[in-house]
Amino acid sequence: MNGRRVLLVVGGSIAAYKALELTRLLRKAGVAIRPVLTAAGARFVTPLSLSALAEEAVREDLFSLTDEAAMGHIELSRSADLVVVAPATADLLAKAAHGLAGDLASALLLATDKPVLMAPAMNVKMWLHPATQRNVRTLLADGVRFVGPDDGAMACGEFGPGRMAEPGEIARVVLDALNAGVSGRLTGKHILVTAGPTAEPIDPVRVLTNRSSGKQGYSIAEAFAAMGARVTLVSGPTGLETPHGVDRVNIQTAVEMLTACQSAMPADAAIFVAAVSDWRPDSAFGVKLKKGKDGPPTLTLVENPDILAAVSAPGPGRPRLVVGFAAETNDLEDNARAKLARKGCDWIIANDVSDPVIMGGDDNQVLLVTHQGVERWERASKGDIARRIAARVAEALA
Repeated sequence: MNGRRVLLVVGGSIAAYKALELTRLLRKAGVAIRPVLTAAGARFVTPLSLSALAEEAVREDLFSLTDEAAMGHIELSRSADLVVVAPATADLLAKAAHGLAGDLASALLLATDKPVLMAPAMNVKMWLHPATQRNVRTLLADGVRFVGPDDGAMACGEFGPGRMAEPGEIARVVLDALNAGVSGRLTGKHILVTAGPTAEPIDPVRVLTNRSSGKQGYSIAEAFAAMGARVTLVSGPTGLETPHGVDRVNIQTAVEMLTACQSAMPADAAIFVAAVSDWRPDSAFGVKLKKGKDGPPTLTLVENPDILAAVSAPGPGRPRLVVGFAAETNDLEDNARAKLARKGCDWIIANDVSDPVIMGGDDNQVLLVTHQGVERWERASKGDIARRIAARVAEALA
């Protein structure tokens, strides 16, 4: 990390004390820190503490006669490889989302041409307020990345989402981002991602489907786009917005998904996150089925095409790296190893969906199974898991 630089903006929250530990961890890793302290942030941590840990003078004033003699905030906003806002308060999120620039921190966020990572911290009601969620969606669409917030007890005595991620977790995301080059590491590469459930029609109203929300696949597509890749997202039916910079192809059935994946080739890597139905009715009824005295209808099921195995098959046009997902409820590692061998892909990312908060939730815990061994990753947000996957794929393609 020597030579890598982070511009750290510390907002006004009780969680600002965590910014001191974050600074220490990043400096220990060799990252240079240029600290910026808001007026509200200085109510919680002192410039002296932050400066001592960063080994760099703290900037606080947009209208400093010395710092601004040569448009210092413009130079400062572009002097680092990554801009980190920790804690990112509701006020800072709102200013950034609306392009306000009345103080040094917000002016830096508006003037920077570098990637931005925010670690929100606020009361649960503030985080869940429609205005804050609207601002977050705007920032995500603008390419801003987030780590946290976590669920937990807060200084105000309430419990819920809004607690700033722990310094170690933020530091890991920062280091992954710097290691991946964030913007540009995958420029010129084409990445195919599948996400969400499939829906196999029984009649014009009913379908066979599953509980997949698509959140993990969409997060992965977003992470690849943030690294400069051209991303094709083949998605089953979800209620999610298309990530910024991603080309989305909507499908319903497994057969449609296979056709869309084949049409998207060639690709440098293909990441199959979608929960694809193994079977479908051999034919769909033309009208809505009604209850009758004869009882429920008999459905004859036929096997769907194996999309992962089809794309993994050797031959011209096979992506350099094919990654499958395995959602299991038991014997996670054994089933993942068996799937890796059976499908012919390069990696399997496995998760245990017997935990009711995983499928459809915001967090995940996975195993990375390759032909070289198994890695157990700590539980993290699906966004953090996605960025770690994208960084590993970038390393493999390099």
